[in-house]
Amino acid sequence: MELLEVLHFDQLSHGLAQLSMFPYFDMAHYTVSVMALREQPGALEVSRRSPFACWFSSMLFCFGGAVLSGLMMAEPPVAPLSNGTNVLLASLIWYLIFYCPQDLVYCCTALLPLRLMLSGMKEVTRTWKVLGGVTQAHAKYKDSLLVMIAIGWAKGAGGGLMSNFEQLVRGVWKPETNELIKMSYPTKITLIGAVLFALQQTEYLPLQKQHLMLIYTSFTVINKSRMMLTGSSTSPFAAIESAIYKTLFSSSSPYVALTSEATRSPVNNGLTTKTICDATTKEPSENGATRRCSSPVNPAKAEEQSEKLETKSSKKSN
Repeated sequence: MELLEVLHFDQLSHGLAQLSMFPYFDMAHYTVSVMALREQPGALEVSRRSPFACWFSSMLFCFGGAVLSGLMMAEPPVAPLSNGTNVLLASLIWYLIFYCPQDLVYCCTALLPLRLMLSGMKEVTRTWKVLGGVTQAHAKYKDSLLVMIAIGWAKGAGGGLMSNFEQLVRGVWKPETNELIKMSYPTKITLIGAVLFALQQTEYLPLQKQHLMLIYTSFTVINKSRMMLTGSSTSPFAAIESAIYKTLFSSSSPYVALTSEATRSPVNNGLTTKTICDATTKEPSENGATRRCSSPVNPAKAEEQSEKLETKSSKKSN
């Protein structure tokens, strides 16, 4: 507690909780989102061929979380576009990043120091989006922890969860990139935040909201900065995910053992493992040695061979 007092933990948490997102943090969110769209394969070609499709994709990147959470809450999906100021601001940023002469705006925002600052500000907005989704679901479904997690997750990571629909707008269909199949780091960290804030709202997590906001925001900003500075895309939860997967989901089942045993067994396409040797198990050779039969034969062929052996033995006896 003394350490927290030295760091002015309460003052920092209250200051963060009272921080306004508009306009600077929203501008950072729109800028990073539109830059992520521009860096998608084929996005520049689409911007030259169909500016409207490019603009619509940009709006999905910027307001995808609000659209998806609105659909899940049975609210109009166009409600996020009713705020003309935000839409105008996002559209202005879209135009400057895609169509500014000499690509001056994109080249400037792509510089590492500026991009690092913009990405950190975007992570701050992630906290507000997740918390807003959880609070919105809690007001309507007070006892449903799963609904609060789902709405908070959708509002914070809606752009990634709607990536397949956004790709369709640009004429691309890649179902293998579905976030539910292979989650990216932003989707994972948003899901963790939705779980934490939902537990805090239902009082299962004994922590004040502003304190949780500060802890979660600090972690996301610091980790995002670390990943950008080191050029690493590895999730900090990779070791935990691997351990959970190996413990719960990768153990061999009896069914797998049975099926693998069946594939190792000989295939009975009318064949038997019976071997035919002279009269019983052996066939005498001309020099008196014996030759063993070990290859599987067909029952019809086995009977035919036995008849030939009897005929041959009777000729030798004659």
